[in-house]
Amino acid sequence: MTYNRDNRSLFVPPSTQDHIQGVLNAAVVFVMYGDYECFQSANVYRLIKVAQQQLQVSFGENNLGFIFRHFPQIQIHPHAQRAAEAAEAAAAQGQFWQMHEMLFIHQQELGNGYLVEYANCSGLDISQFLQDLSKGAYVNRINADIEGGLRSGVETAPALFINKIRYLERWTVEQIMAAVVAAND
Repeated sequence: MTYNRDNRSLFVPPSTQDHIQGVLNAAVVFVMYGDYECFQSANVYRLIKVAQQQLQVSFGENNLGFIFRHFPQIQIHPHAQRAAEAAEAAAAQGQFWQMHEMLFIHQQELGNGYLVEYANCSGLDISQFLQDLSKGAYVNRINADIEGGLRSGVETAPALFINKIRYLERWTVEQIMAAVVAAND
């Protein structure tokens, strides 16, 4: 299979299968491909959160959406895949965003013992969580995210799309907000 490395548009459109904060048909939808062990992914996630808070004033709470898709870079981040699987196991119990936050906050501590600790702090059913991880229950879901990213020209995390167009400018709140305004004109 070949991939268009110059592609600047999102190959897999946002859907109800995604993990989304906000609404799917919002005026502004961020799609981020990220890696829980990548400090740049954590920084971009924090920037997007700040931009979302500031943009809610202009667009309103129901006109913003944020989607996170997995793009673990296992060749440089040995715990990224397992962290993504932990996030999906938490999602199966309705706690994706809580686990997502914990993984980014504690991204230097993503070994199996820590993941169980985060699951426990999130109030998850630990036996179900461990069973899901041991079976590799969510590997296909993560691989589908990676495949969609590759088909959209993503080679490394983090990668951000705003209204399905790849964001390639500087990673500052001001630049992201300017890109959002431009995407709505």
